[in-house]
Amino acid sequence: MDLFLFTVDAGFGRDVVAAGAAGIVVDWERRGKARRQAGEGTQINADTVEDLARMRAATDGRLLCRVNGAGPWTAGEVEDALAAGADEILLPMVRTPEEVDRALDLVAGRCGLGILVETQGAVERVAELARRPLSRVYVGLNDLRIDRRSTELFRPLVDGTVDAVRAAVRQPFGVGGLTLPGGGFPVPGVLLAAELVRLRTDFTFLRRSFTADMAGRDPFVEVPRLLASLADLAGADPRTAADRRAGFVAAVEGAAVAADAAVAVPA
Repeated sequence: MDLFLFTVDAGFGRDVVAAGAAGIVVDWERRGKARRQAGEGTQINADTVEDLARMRAATDGRLLCRVNGAGPWTAGEVEDALAAGADEILLPMVRTPEEVDRALDLVAGRCGLGILVETQGAVERVAELARRPLSRVYVGLNDLRIDRRSTELFRPLVDGTVDAVRAAVRQPFGVGGLTLPGGGFPVPGVLLAAELVRLRTDFTFLRRSFTADMAGRDPFVEVPRLLASLADLAGADPRTAADRRAGFVAAVEGAAVAADAAVAVPA
């Protein structure tokens, strides 16, 4: 499973890639995000063209740039990303094939174009979307939860939604995110990692929790340890894999019950 780190810290990014990660994501997505994710406590980055160019200079790893959702600004952002050295552009909050076709026209084969499936509209039309010449398809659980007005981040992993998307996608497929072995809350990271393995996930992201858990640790120790844990999960026998799937479902259901109980407690 390829790991992509969200960062504009050149030294940290360089070391994580040198230690075994596949590449870096520089994040330009912020248009409408504060309004969409208001009160969610989510990460909203403010990375720049200069950050992208700096990360290009720091590493030979694959460099992805998440631009803003489709709009009049997309053409300019595509040109800026290409000029700064992006290998791929990630288009978030996709809702229609027409948005993807427009982005593909703008990219014109000069780099890869991946999409983020994080709206119900994209889920419902994923087979149509996946017929496009995309470099990768990623299911964004948090924005999908918000789009569905759900309180449960991992529900699409247990209600068949992500399985259906996975079945429709032939390109490199990604979902979720990972941190170091032993981390993860409220669902233990090892169970989430096992779920990603079950789904034959080709890539995933390392974001805020990974960066926090890495404080004071050596990337040349921890990244190989994470990759080894994924290889170990992939080598599990069918019964162990089934037990881990059952454990993941139970953890998601338990987290949902805990969340409902917290809401029910009077302030």
